[in-house]
Amino acid sequence: MLQPSLTHGPSWKALAAHYDEVKELQLRELFAQDPIRGERFTCEAAGLFLDYSKHRITDETLRLLLNLAAEADLQGQIAAMFRGDHINLTEDRAVLHTALRAPKSYRIEVDGQNIIPGIHAVLDRMAAFCEQVRAGAWLGYTGRPIRRIVNIGIGGSDLGPVMAFEALKHYAARELDFRFVSNVDGSDFAEATRDLDPEETLFIVASKTFTTQETMTNAGTARAWCLAALKDEAAIARHFVALSTNAARVAAFGIDTANMFGFWDWVGGRYSMTSAIGLSTMLAIGPEHFRNMLAGFHAMDEHFRTAPFERNLPVLMGLIGLWYTDFFNAQAVAVLPYDQYLKRFPAYLQQLIMESNGKATTLAGQPVDYQTSAIYFGEPGTNGQHSFYQMIHQGTKLIPCDFIAFAQSLNPLGDHHDLLVSNVLAQAEALAFGKTEAEVKAEGTAEWLAPHRSFPGNRPSNLLLAECLTPAVLGSLVALYEHMVFTQGAIWCIDPFDQWGVELGKVLAQRIQPELEDTEEPELNHDSSTNALIRRYRRLRRS
Repeated sequence: MLQPSLTHGPSWKALAAHYDEVKELQLRELFAQDPIRGERFTCEAAGLFLDYSKHRITDETLRLLLNLAAEADLQGQIAAMFRGDHINLTEDRAVLHTALRAPKSYRIEVDGQNIIPGIHAVLDRMAAFCEQVRAGAWLGYTGRPIRRIVNIGIGGSDLGPVMAFEALKHYAARELDFRFVSNVDGSDFAEATRDLDPEETLFIVASKTFTTQETMTNAGTARAWCLAALKDEAAIARHFVALSTNAARVAAFGIDTANMFGFWDWVGGRYSMTSAIGLSTMLAIGPEHFRNMLAGFHAMDEHFRTAPFERNLPVLMGLIGLWYTDFFNAQAVAVLPYDQYLKRFPAYLQQLIMESNGKATTLAGQPVDYQTSAIYFGEPGTNGQHSFYQMIHQGTKLIPCDFIAFAQSLNPLGDHHDLLVSNVLAQAEALAFGKTEAEVKAEGTAEWLAPHRSFPGNRPSNLLLAECLTPAVLGSLVALYEHMVFTQGAIWCIDPFDQWGVELGKVLAQRIQPELEDTEEPELNHDSSTNALIRRYRRLRRS
């Protein structure tokens, strides 16, 4: 039996009617009518301060959005996730990345078993291993200490570790050199290892099943690269560790299963950076800083679980994002961190958000008749200001922005940081309030030039401000977006924890690969375009 669409519910209909009333409202008017708007529309938790006053919303908008959350039983869905219910319906799994950062004193059961002791056992093993490597006590096959570490993974096994390493580089052990290989393109591996010495290099192979095609192709190449220099199969056990649950395949590869760090099927790839997948992060920043990062995650987890929705950062950000996606038809969101260390954060969010909520089928198996995930993109400020901000300010697309800034620099140099922060505050102000033609002309601009130099304003943004980029604050920031994703997915009635959309291309690639390698012309049974491209590739490959 067909279930009624989300758009047929009373809360959605009320929001649609409200949108018609407020869609032409200007932020200039809203601020003029409410002198303390910039103080009222704020929220703070887990080291993060959110100013959401520069949004095209009123108190009534928020009331109606909160009604929508209540109608979707968001509170019940949050409780189900933290309880360990199998809310990943299409894969019949619990979703418990939040358990990965829970204290030892917690008790969380999955299918009747308390999972917290197992989580902390893995963390303790990771910490012991990291202390050995960082102290120079873990020796390679020839007796030299490890000084170069290469993480091999893809998707969540790469994006999270890369982002965290770059974000927390200030806290990293600089005597260790970290590289990351993800692309099956051989150039990625070749460039990552070009100047490395196999005798002091450790490879971390991150694959839950140890069957991921791209990861295992790169791992096989790393194995051959290592053996070409070290000559002995026994060397593999000293130069490779595995992040996996498939002990048989790990052992067959030559990795000592004592150096295999496991995780669980209730850890989704893009939610896995606080699991064993974070081994490279722990190696870089050390176990203490890693645990501080987990504490930041946990603080935001608890805030999301317990705070009233009207004071709940992930809920507010999720609801406001939905307001633009579904009622203003905004297609994209720009994430703009004003901190160079967060240069990979937008790329990390692309997977977290678009792989989670880029769905067009409800949990009941019905097609949606509303928009789901926005397109996420971004660059660090101030670089982005000299790139795509032009379109955000004066283009035809409405692109809400998430600005991220810090009150203190980790590298204070002259007036650099004040200049950086003045830019983020100025950009949010300029987007919100713009500059009218009359104001431009009053400055002496010629009549013909005034339209080109005016700014419409009324462009919405969040501004997230923290004291300093610490491991704990990074944890809070990532968890904030994780739970924002969950909030939106819960209301949209989709499963944010599967990713079936990536499977078809993988299956077809396995079929095409032997057709590219065959020495004799194979019979091709694809469409005419794919057939012609395969033939052309083969001709060019032979030449």
